[in-house]
Amino acid sequence: MISLTFPDGAKRPFEAGVTGLDIAKGISPSLAKRTVAMALDGVVSDLSDPITKDARIEFLNREDPRALELIRHDAAHVLAEAVQTLWPGTQVTIGPVIENGFYYDFYRNEPFTPEDFAAIEKKMREIIARDAAFTKSLKTREEAKEFFRQRGENFKVELVDAIPGDEDIKFYDQGGWTDLCRGPHMTSTGKIGNAFKLMKVAGAYWRGDAKNPMLTRIYGTAFANQADLDAYLHQIEEAEKRDHRKLGREMDLFHFQEEGPGVVFWHPKGWRMFQQLVAYMRRRLARDYEEVNAPQILDKSLWETSGHWGWYADNMFAVKSAAAIMRPNDPDVDQRFFALKPMNCPGHVQIFKHGLKSYRDLPIRLAEFGAVHRYEPSGALHGLMRVRGFTQDDAHIFCTDEQLEAECLKINELMLGVYKDFGFTELVVKLSTRPEKRVGSDESWDRAEDIMRRVLVRIAEESGGKIKTAINEGEGAFYGPKFEYTLRDAIGRDWQCGTTQVDFNLPERFGAYYIDKDGEKRQPVMVHRAICGSMERFLGILIESYAGHFPLWLAPEQVIVATITQDADDYAHQVVEKAFAAGLRARADLRNEKIGYKVREHSLAKVPVIFAVGKREAEEGTVAIRRLGSQAQTVMKLDAALAMLADEATPPDLRTA
Repeated sequence: MISLTFPDGAKRPFEAGVTGLDIAKGISPSLAKRTVAMALDGVVSDLSDPITKDARIEFLNREDPRALELIRHDAAHVLAEAVQTLWPGTQVTIGPVIENGFYYDFYRNEPFTPEDFAAIEKKMREIIARDAAFTKSLKTREEAKEFFRQRGENFKVELVDAIPGDEDIKFYDQGGWTDLCRGPHMTSTGKIGNAFKLMKVAGAYWRGDAKNPMLTRIYGTAFANQADLDAYLHQIEEAEKRDHRKLGREMDLFHFQEEGPGVVFWHPKGWRMFQQLVAYMRRRLARDYEEVNAPQILDKSLWETSGHWGWYADNMFAVKSAAAIMRPNDPDVDQRFFALKPMNCPGHVQIFKHGLKSYRDLPIRLAEFGAVHRYEPSGALHGLMRVRGFTQDDAHIFCTDEQLEAECLKINELMLGVYKDFGFTELVVKLSTRPEKRVGSDESWDRAEDIMRRVLVRIAEESGGKIKTAINEGEGAFYGPKFEYTLRDAIGRDWQCGTTQVDFNLPERFGAYYIDKDGEKRQPVMVHRAICGSMERFLGILIESYAGHFPLWLAPEQVIVATITQDADDYAHQVVEKAFAAGLRARADLRNEKIGYKVREHSLAKVPVIFAVGKREAEEGTVAIRRLGSQAQTVMKLDAALAMLADEATPPDLRTA
């Protein structure tokens, strides 16, 4: 006999080998009908699997969040069956679940195109309506390979060979169509429902190797209901409109080019925004932090001492002087290897070590807007979101053990204030705890994690439950536990930005210490802190979240003074001068174009305010104000209009309550 524990805590005995379906039927036919899978000790399994040992059991219906992955997994199998039914001879390869959906890779002489989607989706609906049961069977390695050889599925034969020898080789049948799969699956194809859609096609080499055949990858998505699918498709549509690369071109903010892969060419307006963001952050830090600047390149030996060369070398750029490269044997040429810094922390430890520190000096908070470089594969680069050269709003706090909790809370308060100023009010704070591979003693990890767990509780309590918290077991950095701050943008996407990381590693490696009140040398606690993370990425997030409609204080151009007739050219210059005097970023558009054309052009460039001025405005000392996104026009006296906008353009950190 085995004992199974139900969600309400009740325990019941069963014969070993009983299936989840048997148990569900025994409780009620309606439960069995709506259940699509089970979870044993938290692990999702086929409902038809025999249960052979004591466990906690849960029954999953389609609405359970854990069932979404099953819906998408089953949809991938149905996609493969539909394709092979419509185009016999097509070989199937792999079809995993991915974030927000699934894909399946196919091999045929003629690649698939989006024009094929209508036929495929129609066939998928027919297969789903058939509601065939998913049934699992096991085969030996040779049986599996022979099964696929007879069907001309050469890629599947390779996949069988790749399965580790100690793993079962599982097959799932869905009414006559069979696939190799680890599972689990729902009970039948009908449980998938019709809230699915094929999204796009792409080329993909078999096993990611350019020497192998090119496959066609069909991407799709699926949800438990149509409302969720519609919401996701709307989010995708909005994301395409808000793509920061598209808006960056339209607003003339930046560009990328092949000669500088992964590094940003900032245009005047984009750089103006970047500097506004940095200036805002500097003001936020001015009271509590000292700003420093560490060197861009440092000898490889320093990175070996820090451990980065051993842990992170594949992501670093190493450099030698051109003279050393051209004359490697010249004793008069410095032959040392240097590394472009991928992070600021080792440099900050050197600054801390310069001069004797007392416990009375702590905490010491060092901040830097440091340019760093990290190697990213070319295929991973993505506009401002994933680059090779970027600026970190980095800071490091050196404190005592007793000060750590207060410092974490102080950092949290700062982060929440910054995010609120940019309109991010939905947040999740996660504590990532010790990974399997780590440095530092268990005692130091225990102490740090206990403190950070207390901080996490206070974050939730002091927000009144508005800030969600979670724990990521085993996801901490190798050198210490960390907080991760995830923001939700205007269209519901989540972005991981801020981090607070406790570090046992660097102070010890570099021999950093302070003199305690007993006169003894003590190692400080080092806390890494970033709020925006990458300033470039954060600006990309802002571009997309605001859809280019920036608050006036952050907009690269705040006011365009557009003339209606040439009679107003002199007045336009006067308006621009007065706007500058009021602290506004303004420019005149004196081109011999119709005012409607000018308004459309500047609206496309997301200029928040347009002053239209003609002969009448010049005579009366007024401006006709057009706001971005509005067809309305308001006429005001110039001085009143500038005073209104100057107040509106005050950065949030400088506003009085």
